[in-house]
Amino acid sequence: MLWKTTDYTGWGRVHRAAGDLARPERAAELARLIEDSPGPAFGMRRSYNDSALNDTGRAIDMTRMTKIRAFDPETGVVEVEAGLQIGDLLRLFAPRGWIPAAMPGTGFATIGGAIAHDVHGKNHHVLGSFGQHVLSVTLLQPGGRQVVASPSRNKALFRATIGGIGQTGVIVSARLQLLRTPGPAMRVQESRIDSFDEFIARLDASSQTYTVGWIDGTARGAGLGRGILEEAELTDAAVQPARGGLPVPVDLPSFALSPPTVKLFNAAYWRKVPGRGRNSVKPIARHLFPLDKLHNWNRLYGKRGFHQFQCVVPPASVGVLREILEKIAASGLASPLSVLKRMGDGRAGMLSFPMAGYTLAIDFPARQQAETLIAELEAMTLEAGGRLYLGKDALAPGEMIKAMYPEWEAWRAEADKADPEGQLITDMVRRLALRSPR
Repeated sequence: MLWKTTDYTGWGRVHRAAGDLARPERAAELARLIEDSPGPAFGMRRSYNDSALNDTGRAIDMTRMTKIRAFDPETGVVEVEAGLQIGDLLRLFAPRGWIPAAMPGTGFATIGGAIAHDVHGKNHHVLGSFGQHVLSVTLLQPGGRQVVASPSRNKALFRATIGGIGQTGVIVSARLQLLRTPGPAMRVQESRIDSFDEFIARLDASSQTYTVGWIDGTARGAGLGRGILEEAELTDAAVQPARGGLPVPVDLPSFALSPPTVKLFNAAYWRKVPGRGRNSVKPIARHLFPLDKLHNWNRLYGKRGFHQFQCVVPPASVGVLREILEKIAASGLASPLSVLKRMGDGRAGMLSFPMAGYTLAIDFPARQQAETLIAELEAMTLEAGGRLYLGKDALAPGEMIKAMYPEWEAWRAEADKADPEGQLITDMVRRLALRSPR
């Protein structure tokens, strides 16, 4: 296997790494790698932080492991290799009446990455997290041992793998239960929301399967928390397939997302939906992956990159979420990318992010002022009994993360058992001191 020394980053481009990477194309090649020179694996590196990085060490790029091994058209059970992208799974099977049951905000995420971070989508309050639709995973552990884990077989290992940030073995493939769909489209209703209280009330009252809100992170006073609520259902309506995206060819200068520019953009974006609302029919991918039409959109933040703060707080702490938004709006540091969703209690793994309540995700250009603000927001989240998303956080101290995830010690025991020499440890695991290999 040819190793190539490469510089690489996560999607936020704040953390960077350099090291030897291998890109196996077949299961046999991957097995030889894990037996002879094991290292952590990653996919499209769509996690925003350092969870896919192993600076100065070796790592395995899984993006050529994309085979579909089996499919049952009657039950919707599919077995795929870990490097297959979720968007490709959607594109291939929606015409046959099946789609992934839970999908994140990008179709570029791989199946292995979706499992490792137990991703969630706009329908989490109804169908739960991605890992709840995983029937089994096949892992290769250092030394070449192959293990199959499922909710009924190697149960502790399975729960440590789902949301387990790649520390229990390299995910080779997975069996998934797809969701039946009447067609390749979604019927979408957009509503303009005037305030935070109205947003929460509308999220709570919604009976739609897919719901998500865009928030104006710059609005203050009576307009705090204003935004656009999108509610959607799958439909058999005729629709043109989603077109390919446009690239962001260069890194934008820092003034492109200056506070005045963002404030003006957000005000205009909020008014794009009429007060009476708006209905439309869209391809599933266009609605669920809105930013995928802008390739390399992380370049909008310039060479220094960006941070995303994503928290979830329980329903009883919705007042703290309001205080978080007030602090963000007062700072003037928010970008146009801000999302508010209602979550159910569905989670499949020991380190899975979801919990019943409300999740807020908001981007900040990487600046010292933003890091100071994010530290304050993280402390407020902890005090509220919430947690931070391990696929997004790049700043929180390890003790804070451990306090937010009460099963982390059970997870650590399974990870250390699967990888006793710590050969799968990544930069994020080191940063947070999550493991204690011998």
